Amino acid sequence: MQVSVIDIGNSKGIRLTKNLLAKYDIKDKVELILEKGRIILKPVAKPRQDWEKSFQQMHENGDDRLLIDDFFEDENLEEWK
Repeated sequence: MQVSVIDIGNSKGIRLTKNLLAKYDIKDKVELILEKGRIILKPVAKPRQDWEKSFQQMHENGDDRLLIDDFFEDENLEEWK
């Protein structure tokens, strides 16, 4: 794919199509990697971005209970002291 370099104020830039942005989940920022004569644009991932909201929703739905007990009945906790 070829894109044109355009003037942006005193700088230059490229435009990325809406479809390309959506396909690679590019939102506000990209990581720019210079590697062996190439420029690589990599989406900045924020994998834990909405965890707090999700945890709150899980709590409200009662989905935040333990699936496995904290300890087992035959577990000897004394050996850890």
